[in-house]
Amino acid sequence: MVVLSRPALDHFSHIKTYKPPATYFNEIPVVDLSHPDAKTSIVRACEDFGFFKVVNHGVPMEFMNNLEAEAFNFFNLPQSEKDRAGPPDPFGYGSKRIGPNGDVGWIEYILLNTNPDIISQKSLFTFRENPEIFRSAVENYIAAVKKMSFEILELMADGLRIEPRNVLSKMLRDEKSDSCFRLNHYPPCPELGALSGRNLIGFGEHTDPQIISVLRSNNTSGFQISLKDGAWLSVPADQNSFFINVGDSLQVLTNGKFKSLKHRVLADPRKTRLSMIFFGGPPLSEKIAPLASLVGEGEESLYKEFTWWEYKKSAYKSRLADNRLGLFEKSDINPR
Repeated sequence: MVVLSRPALDHFSHIKTYKPPATYFNEIPVVDLSHPDAKTSIVRACEDFGFFKVVNHGVPMEFMNNLEAEAFNFFNLPQSEKDRAGPPDPFGYGSKRIGPNGDVGWIEYILLNTNPDIISQKSLFTFRENPEIFRSAVENYIAAVKKMSFEILELMADGLRIEPRNVLSKMLRDEKSDSCFRLNHYPPCPELGALSGRNLIGFGEHTDPQIISVLRSNNTSGFQISLKDGAWLSVPADQNSFFINVGDSLQVLTNGKFKSLKHRVLADPRKTRLSMIFFGGPPLSEKIAPLASLVGEGEESLYKEFTWWEYKKSAYKSRLADNRLGLFEKSDINPR
């Protein structure tokens, strides 16, 4: 095990240890997808938090557990073997560096395109004698999570009373959908004890640029969301459930009715955290603008129209914590 000195740790970002009030832990909205009125719960959660937990989601636990096991097999390899699957450009294996603009975190990851024709990137699966095991675990998991995502977006459309009900899900169903999938591994950091009341940032605060993000992690906490009052809420880990984030694109599509979720991950001194995130994105040529039915009478669109490629390119040039949507807000209108 590599032991880092205090000066080495200083290269990473830290925050003062934050313990939210106990009452906050009861505020995470939970949506039961099997409930007849799930659509109402989804809309309320997206308006109030930009975030919710999903239970009775229909994704087989076998798929979740198999992929977790295969991911740990990969991340437990010697560094020299993992490096053969990187560096990310943008897909592949990466470590510490997050994006091209100087952001770093206590993290290593695999980033994959979810297009079935691309997902079998060979260098990522050759670390074991039978690479088909890892590839199959990834494909089974992504297929099941995509199906759940389509259902959530269609229930969302029902709750917003917009037609057709596939107006959001069709962007992810499109064969040219620019969705991606990420496996994040946050190793334990025993040296955190030397930081005297400070936490080490695993992944810095940011919003996701896509439409929605679907998160599942192992049973290690560390994921935090920002509330409307600016306080950070630690989300209790639940390896049997999924967590849904509103992305920047969905904020625009709803004309600010839903707010994209600012979130971050803190490293743990003793436990390993593994998270799996499906980022549901539209085709590169898709035009992103407020849906006409969600711009009320007498209201105006808060955002300029742009293509997903234009926004993705702009976001890629930014730092994690930047307000990426700021460049696309109409300057003569005050956002909600």
